[in-house]
Amino acid sequence: MRAAFYDRQGTAREVLTVGDLPDPQPGAGEVRVRVVASGINPSDIKTRTGFGGKAMPFPRIVPHQDGAGVIDDVGPGVPSERIGERVWIYMAQTGRAFGTAAEFVVVPSVQAVRLADTVSFEIGASLGVPAMTAHRCLFADGDLRGRRVLVQGGAGAVGNAAILLAKWAGAWVAATVSRDEQADVARAAGADLVVNRHEEDVSQAVRSATAGHGVDRIVDVDISANIDVAIACLARDGVISAYSTKSPQASLAIPFFPALLGGFSFRFVYVYTMPEAAMRQAAEEVSACAASGAYAPRIVKTYDLDAVAEAHEFQDSGKAVGKILVRLQNS
Repeated sequence: MRAAFYDRQGTAREVLTVGDLPDPQPGAGEVRVRVVASGINPSDIKTRTGFGGKAMPFPRIVPHQDGAGVIDDVGPGVPSERIGERVWIYMAQTGRAFGTAAEFVVVPSVQAVRLADTVSFEIGASLGVPAMTAHRCLFADGDLRGRRVLVQGGAGAVGNAAILLAKWAGAWVAATVSRDEQADVARAAGADLVVNRHEEDVSQAVRSATAGHGVDRIVDVDISANIDVAIACLARDGVISAYSTKSPQASLAIPFFPALLGGFSFRFVYVYTMPEAAMRQAAEEVSACAASGAYAPRIVKTYDLDAVAEAHEFQDSGKAVGKILVRLQNS
């Protein structure tokens, strides 16, 4: 099979290679998927570059956690009826050397989730890490119908997923952005209020739009930088879910008395260590959202496999407003 891989950490141009590798074979409880599209996430870049001093987990890595395609073989213990099933894949490269940047990938059967016939492979490859993370941030503390949600960073992959999922679940959603292009993406996802954090007072805008109530949930891309805004925006007994930081050395200072008096809760979400039950719930409900037609992320660019280094550079640049995909083969 053709695949992208690297044998050492470094920049995309320095270390990523596209070449032939042996076709993988499914073991017990596993399926092999013929990959149509592969999704890139910030965590893929961090693994390749050794973010935070993290070493190579394997001598050779085929990157990318997310993807979509068709099951073409199954291992012992998996019903043969799954062969030919359209699926989306999550955490393909977690605990494994080979991810979805290849014509074929082998994953545990449970991590190849049925993709509705009405959902494109491109959208399927855009689910995975962003949607699973957003789901945990939003739903770990109960139903969202009639609730108010603030998404800090509404044009990012997780932020965009959070808007889409929250609107599907019946919530009112505010989102922050940094520039006009991002505002368009957040509005297209269904945000009821979009606030440019460089031009407006976020907490004032949120309080005004909610008649002083504030929001019940916050999904935050950089809580160490946004803590004061979060405290000012939360309603009584509100929950902040934080999933990212700009620096591995970041620290968080919580204003104790405002948090105490407000009854606020703080949740930290790292998709790769989510409880199994939460994983299963997220996969089921993300699939339902996509099947309903409500999950329509912005796909900013799709690259051929031979241009995977360019795709990684675009992801790493911070300029991409939307999901970046790599196409492995025609559907």
